[in-house]
Amino acid sequence: MGEATQQKSGLTGLIDGIDRGIGALERVIMAVGVILMAVNTITNVISRFIFNHSIIFAEELNSIFILLVTFAGIGYAARHGRHIRMSAISDALPEKARKILMIVITAVTAALMLLLAWYAVQYILSMYAKGRVYPALGIPVYVSYLWVPIGLFVTGIQYALTFLKNLQEREIYLSTDLREAEARELELEL
Repeated sequence: MGEATQQKSGLTGLIDGIDRGIGALERVIMAVGVILMAVNTITNVISRFIFNHSIIFAEELNSIFILLVTFAGIGYAARHGRHIRMSAISDALPEKARKILMIVITAVTAALMLLLAWYAVQYILSMYAKGRVYPALGIPVYVSYLWVPIGLFVTGIQYALTFLKNLQEREIYLSTDLREAEARELELEL
């Protein structure tokens, strides 16, 4: 039994390590994406005022950065329980009903995110087959959309992990590391 506990602990440690690594990567991607978007936009504005011409590829580049930041951000939001919650109905329910509702919500959301990731891959494959490229950048359009299924997949996994956490624990979890009670305390502080 001690060996089984140690193996579970090792597997849990491995999963937690992977999760922390993905979280760190998401933070870097979001920070770098926002900074590059700001630099690109400011450079384009300066170019318009000084040289009276916009940078040809600025709009295309910003659309790529928006995709990057958005789809890296949804996994991050799910990981930290920062997603939008409409809790008016669930707040009025007793704790047991809220727990069941959270289990259903996280399971359905995980399934939908993973299904959307699959559809996003299908869309990217169709974009690849068409051979479309950005006119100014000259890079294939499908490359900029690669973040969409990755972000949806990571989000789906985060909701699946939250679903499992809610099945295992008595308390209600909004994410794998945020209990509903802690979120309420944070809301009251604001």
